[in-house]
Amino acid sequence: MPRRQIRVTGAAETPLRTPPPTPPLTAPRPPTPAPLRAALRTLRNELGVPEEFPPEVLAEAERAAREPRSAGGPPHDATDIPFFTVDPPTSTDLDQAMHLSRRPHGYRVRYAIADVAAFVVPGSALDAEAHRRVTTLYFPDEKIPLHPPVLSEGAASLLPDGTRPAVLWTIDLDADGSPTTTDVRRALIRSRAKLAYEGVQRQLDAGTAEEPLALLKEIGLLREQREVDRGGISLNVPEQEIVERTAPDGTRAHDGTYELVYRAPLPAEGWNAQISLLTGMAAAELILTHATGTGTGTGVGTGAGAGAGTGTGIGTGLGAGILRTLPAAPDGAVGRLRRTAYALRIDWPHHVSYASLIRSLDPHRPHHAAFLQECTTLLRGAGYTPFRDGAVPALTTHAAVAAPYTHCTAPLRRLVDRYACELALAAAAGAAPPEWVLAALDELPARMAEGTRRAGQAERGCVDIVEAALLRDRVGELFDGTVVDVQEREPGIGTVQLENPAVVARIESGDGNGNGNGTPLPLGERLRVRLTRADPGTAKVLFAPA
Repeated sequence: MPRRQIRVTGAAETPLRTPPPTPPLTAPRPPTPAPLRAALRTLRNELGVPEEFPPEVLAEAERAAREPRSAGGPPHDATDIPFFTVDPPTSTDLDQAMHLSRRPHGYRVRYAIADVAAFVVPGSALDAEAHRRVTTLYFPDEKIPLHPPVLSEGAASLLPDGTRPAVLWTIDLDADGSPTTTDVRRALIRSRAKLAYEGVQRQLDAGTAEEPLALLKEIGLLREQREVDRGGISLNVPEQEIVERTAPDGTRAHDGTYELVYRAPLPAEGWNAQISLLTGMAAAELILTHATGTGTGTGVGTGAGAGAGTGTGIGTGLGAGILRTLPAAPDGAVGRLRRTAYALRIDWPHHVSYASLIRSLDPHRPHHAAFLQECTTLLRGAGYTPFRDGAVPALTTHAAVAAPYTHCTAPLRRLVDRYACELALAAAAGAAPPEWVLAALDELPARMAEGTRRAGQAERGCVDIVEAALLRDRVGELFDGTVVDVQEREPGIGTVQLENPAVVARIESGDGNGNGNGTPLPLGERLRVRLTRADPGTAKVLFAPA
């Protein structure tokens, strides 16, 4: 089935509720926190999720928070630049801060990334624990961080409460938003403002944002157009999200309730993501140029002056790197999508590319939403591809990005980014990467694959548990939904997305025993369905056509 778009936001341990405008989906006998805690604890145990940090790791983190180390010499002082962050309102593990400005013939993007290597000593207990955890995991009742909170939500986080060590990218763009020069170096920075997506969107819509922030929209739109030109793909699929219920004034209600909601990403989130994507592409280009001595002509900074790129390759032929890669979808997968488009009565002329078709669809239309959900199947298969000694792999691109790309902008929450930052810094300096980076390079892909798999299972498991708990006392009731997926070999089995509450679950026609012997389900059609099972103990929810 297609990948469900899921987001889990941390909250206090609470019972459950679904949002208005329909009557609250609360059982007549409200569930207490204990069953939910038990179900989530079981999920964490099944996934082997580490919870408490060992004492020696916490002690190391406390020492590092007090005395961060300076790797690679004195950092550049960029504390005069008024950086700002844009994140969800409750986030405190802030990996990125930005400052945007105009140039005579384009723009300058300064993007600061938390310098985790300033706090984590290679080979230490803190380093080993990060390798065990791999990623930060989000559950409704708690967050399982990659690094101890004294670092991830304190000394290493780019909060607007003091000076922080950072890996500072300076990327100059031309008037069309294409990069011309790139520089990366270690720096000290100071964020001035912690902004939230909703507030940023309101300012941009009202035209009241001052220029550094106002340029987020201007540059973001240009970068989205460059994505179109490359043939890149961004799927605009609403997410299923578990959130703590909010009061009418937008604050947390603190009344012991959760909500399951559909959440469409704001345009400001897409523009913010474009800045991160730009940096990941610049890092990959820098690393590849260093490894081969060639590049695409975007220019590579030497690290000698912020934003002062050389404009030519600086390759030694001895570089190393790790890329985020995704092969192009096989013809069979695209053919299946074409058959799905035909079944959904979506016009897909043969001269129209897959990427162009995606951008023409409206996720609020049921047939289009079903197709977009199906499109997520083409994004499977992404992985991490390392190389060393200038031996660049055959596949260097990410099919959805339509360019070389690496993960380097979230080192507080994702292990590989710390290594990608070091590889980019070494490439900018024309130097060999640190030995500790090279030593871990070969094992990183498998470790990241396992961590990513666990994170995906955690997100899906959380939503399944909450769905089952919300619906447990409504078995037999009727709901309105849309069939968003049908199994090709068993067309009586598929996935239904309810209109309200925000539930996406299995649907079976026939006897409901999973043998697919029922009437074929109408892909992309609205359907009245009956809830036949909702078991919080097994996190199973099942519907049948009414």
